[in-house]
Amino acid sequence: MIKRRTFIASAAAAMMTRPRVALSAGSRITKSIPKTGERIGVIGMGSSITFNVGDDAQARTARTEVLRAFFAAGGGMIDSSPMYGSSEEVIGHGLGQLKPGNRLFSATKVWTSSQDEGREQFDDSRKLWGLGKLDLYQIHNLIGWRGHIKTLLEMKAAGLIRYIGITTSHGRRHDDLENILKTQPLDFVQLSYNAGNRDAERRLLPTAADNGLAVIANRPFQRAWLIDKVSSSPLPSWASEIGCTGWPQVLLKFAVSHPAITTAIPATSQAQHMVENMKAGEGRLPDADLRKRIAAIIDEL
Repeated sequence: MIKRRTFIASAAAAMMTRPRVALSAGSRITKSIPKTGERIGVIGMGSSITFNVGDDAQARTARTEVLRAFFAAGGGMIDSSPMYGSSEEVIGHGLGQLKPGNRLFSATKVWTSSQDEGREQFDDSRKLWGLGKLDLYQIHNLIGWRGHIKTLLEMKAAGLIRYIGITTSHGRRHDDLENILKTQPLDFVQLSYNAGNRDAERRLLPTAADNGLAVIANRPFQRAWLIDKVSSSPLPSWASEIGCTGWPQVLLKFAVSHPAITTAIPATSQAQHMVENMKAGEGRLPDADLRKRIAAIIDEL
């Protein structure tokens, strides 16, 4: 875990490259994608595990309600992958029911070492989502990245995707990823970042900022580990000052308040939890001092 003085120094340095944060109607917080200036909400949605429900009709209906709550609260980015079983198909089913139009920011991944299979996965994803093109196509966990970069650039030039990115999770291969961020023409990077895992602050977040990359924070709750960790601690009185009624919102606001983070993608299978998560994308974000206090609380638990 990153030491306190390193955390403070990294956060202070990142403040120098703070992306512009805006409040739109309903005080929804958005940040800009550095390469284009397009704005997206700071709370998106992940689908690993939670949307892998196969043909279960009742579960699919419940996931459609999760999507309904997401879009009703102004949500946009939904992230998935062929790795997540039936998640893309279940998302596509829900999108077909709800027809969100341009409210959706679709983000999925290529997950194979083969370029040919990667093209097939891309076609499959478009069909499963029910979309003609995708907003963001990412290389999952750096697998086959050298070949896929070429394919993704071709697809982007052809207008089949708008942005290209690369992902990692669980703190894997940070050295390799740092070099890729410095040398490849990417728009997005996705990585693990939360109040209990701040390793990305060392080099990856400054590198992303230096190279004009949008950053997606996955695992903002470290699965459910962080929520379980804080569940027995009373919510601090200052939480209401940033519009938080529960620890999950505090944890989400911590993640997206880092200047280099563009959006976070918590996953849930319950519509009520989605409503609560989306509240973290409204009102105020923690400032640098409050971020230090939140990090200290987590370190001490």
